[in-house]
Amino acid sequence: MARTLNRPASHKRRRGPVPALAAGATALALAGTGLALFAGGANAAAGNLVANGGFDGSLGGWTCTGSASAVTTPVHSGSGALQATPGAADTAECTQTISVLPNTSYTLSAWVQGPYVYLGARGTGGTDPSSWSNQNSWNQLSSTFTTGASARSVTVYLHGWYGQSAYLADDVVLSGPGGTSTPSPTATPTVTPTPTPTATATPTATTTPTATATPTATATPTQTATPTPTATSTGNPTTGLPKHVVTGYWHNFDNKGNNLQKLSDVQSAYDIIAVSFADSVANRPGAITFKLDAELSAGLGGYTDAQFRADVKAKQAAGKKVILSIGGQNGAISVNDAAAAQAFTDTAYAVIKDYGFDGIDIDLENGVNATQMGNALHSLQSKVGPGFVLTMAPETIGMYSTAGAYFQLALNTKDILTVVNTQFYNSGGMNGCDGKVYTQGTIDFITSQVCTQIQGGLRPDQVGIGVPASSKAAGGGYVAPSVVNNALDCLATGKNCGSFVPPAKWPTIRGAMTWSTNWDSVNGNSFSNTVGPFVHQMP
Repeated sequence: MARTLNRPASHKRRRGPVPALAAGATALALAGTGLALFAGGANAAAGNLVANGGFDGSLGGWTCTGSASAVTTPVHSGSGALQATPGAADTAECTQTISVLPNTSYTLSAWVQGPYVYLGARGTGGTDPSSWSNQNSWNQLSSTFTTGASARSVTVYLHGWYGQSAYLADDVVLSGPGGTSTPSPTATPTVTPTPTPTATATPTATTTPTATATPTATATPTQTATPTPTATSTGNPTTGLPKHVVTGYWHNFDNKGNNLQKLSDVQSAYDIIAVSFADSVANRPGAITFKLDAELSAGLGGYTDAQFRADVKAKQAAGKKVILSIGGQNGAISVNDAAAAQAFTDTAYAVIKDYGFDGIDIDLENGVNATQMGNALHSLQSKVGPGFVLTMAPETIGMYSTAGAYFQLALNTKDILTVVNTQFYNSGGMNGCDGKVYTQGTIDFITSQVCTQIQGGLRPDQVGIGVPASSKAAGGGYVAPSVVNNALDCLATGKNCGSFVPPAKWPTIRGAMTWSTNWDSVNGNSFSNTVGPFVHQMP
């Protein structure tokens, strides 16, 4: 993958600071908007079921909120495209309801560009598809789904995100056989846009001038789930990891401005070391490869592949787990169909066997297919065996709602999942599991988001706290290591909480993660020296 190696104020693995994350952007007031939906034509032949998917000359067939129009430039093809600009309390969503057949497979795709543009379908009767991207050039989003036994229509949607600039969409296609009845044009108040880390707190989480549904119903879809009082499982007992762990990412590249490290230099407090990153294989979707970065090797005075392999074994002999991270900010690895899933499984297994890695970290920041990636990971685990370590590091957006693809991936792989260390930074303000808005960089933000994940179905021992190791390692959301310790204590024992107090105690909370061991070194090893001992003394 192409990698920019001169970004001292940010990092390769995470999305850099988003300019729109300025103070004054609104909080995530995720109320439904009572949309009047378009009734798609009945008895459509197999093919594209979307009316006016090219937005050629008008928005005919679509119902949009906020500022939306058909523009003549830029377009992906034809004479028009959708341009929509989100507002302070509006995602500029455009929807179309289309007749479908039950128990039938469909493919949904669109060409999009702009900040945080989403494509999905609701009411499928199965797993509703959702995908998104954040690119300045045309790129295609695509997903597949199968309708449920009683499904007669689905609602296709496109939307941006609160307070962000305009997005564009063109050539929307829903492929498959049309239904036999006209969908009822009833309002759909369950707008569930996948949240993105771009909002900052406002006085209330429910301020939405156009809202007609319960304001927090979609912001916190897991809020009504029964809290888990305690955890009785310690996760994957076969991985050989301690009950509570510290995870750190190690740079296999020269991220100018941080300290270069050999793997042997990684601080001893880290129980899981995620080697960042695997690379994609050209012209083979899903396939990955890995090699020691030449610039890193030169910067370390000739760090060789043989030395790296020896360091992997030495860390493992010291009781550490060394895993390979897939993705990162620039990682263009997509597993969107069965062939790509098989390619991922085969190549990941080959790399794991070659280098002796203990498992895989999923850090895909350009969309996730929960079904296909879940299948690939299960196949990989069956090949590797009982010692397989599986971690994930989604952006906050990915774990904000169980409707999100990343959350679905975590739930789909719950039986083999070691820990999800969500990036609680670069996200602005977000609603916690109690529906209130909390600002990033605070204990309340961390603990309320963890609460959402546990109430959404993950075991406490599968949830960790992800934070930057220094203020230079992320665009926002840095907290002092002592705050991390307080957050863990709050979640485990109910002590040292902020204004948010979790509805239950989760003593098996897994631990903490940081980006990265290199940035920790720059910061005087403050994270590993403070959080490491605290995590390791947790009962």
